[in-house]
Amino acid sequence: MAGRNTLVRSMHDLGLAAWFGGTLMGAVGLNGATAKAKDPEERLRLSSLGWARWAPVQLAAILVHGTGGAGLILGNKSRLADQPEAQTNTKVKLALTIAAAAATLYAGILGTKISKHADEGGEGVTEPNADASDELAAVQRQQRVLQWVLPTLTGALIILGAQQGEQQRPVAGLLRRLTHR
Repeated sequence: MAGRNTLVRSMHDLGLAAWFGGTLMGAVGLNGATAKAKDPEERLRLSSLGWARWAPVQLAAILVHGTGGAGLILGNKSRLADQPEAQTNTKVKLALTIAAAAATLYAGILGTKISKHADEGGEGVTEPNADASDELAAVQRQQRVLQWVLPTLTGALIILGAQQGEQQRPVAGLLRRLTHR
């Protein structure tokens, strides 16, 4: 293996950890807890406040993860050129990262719409009241799905990162070199 990539690897992993953890905690903890508020209007208002406070941290996590990922690609150019499985993993990770970033952006847009309708209240953050406007009900239904898409995508990125770590083991590289002579 060439030089160490500790800084960019740490950026990649810590950014992804915060992104994954924040989305999972938001779906389970924040949305779940605010759904228990007695006042239906408070459910949407408090959840919106919590997500608004998290948004800058999440953006920073995504940027740190992306910067670390780009640094890893640059730092591992020769390995990526020599290992087709590492190339495939990197391409899949890039596609999933773009999908997760787009889904995060869309979730933020939906969250803003929910916040604007907080006065309508809800059974939960992602469950509309029977008398909710069509717009709010539609947005809540979309957010109900998206809140689980995000930890699924970012969790898959963690798994692919672990797989890439396994691909870097010196034994795997040695065996590959011996079998391709």
